[in-house]
Amino acid sequence: MYAVVGCSECSHLWLLEGRSETTKCPRCGSRKPYERRKKFVETDDPDHAREVRASMLANRQGQGEAFARVDSFADLESRVADGVVSDEDYLEESGLDVEEVAAAGERDPRQPTRSGSKKDVVEQALADLEEPTEDEVIAYAGDRGVDAGYVQKALEKLVRAGEVSESRGRYRSL
Repeated sequence: MYAVVGCSECSHLWLLEGRSETTKCPRCGSRKPYERRKKFVETDDPDHAREVRASMLANRQGQGEAFARVDSFADLESRVADGVVSDEDYLEESGLDVEEVAAAGERDPRQPTRSGSKKDVVEQALADLEEPTEDEVIAYAGDRGVDAGYVQKALEKLVRAGEVSESRGRYRSL
């Protein structure tokens, strides 16, 4: 069973499926027993419940006549499913070569070249390099798309947290 219910606190309308002891308004959070909620329609058809709610919302906004001219949800859904243009068709109609666009997406220089988080890259640099300097960690992380500013801050935090030691400009994981 589906019901279109309203909130007496904020006038929000929503759909409920099934029947629970209490209901909570998704907008204002007021909680009331199901029986005390205003039910505008109760039906076994979810599309019918959606239609009623949509009609009520349209009427609230002064668009009742415009809503009446629109087909039902079920009709609109089948029209949309039939009328969707594929990405390939859209690109071709726009005068673009689909294969070139796909290749450009694969070689996008903005995509990160690292695996894992920025912190993971810094920690991996400390594991892979033997007692590296800050510059060596920055170079390692830079090759994997992590900027120098982040590396410096991460090293400071790791030292303060006691996970890494720094002596004479060289870092070592503890």
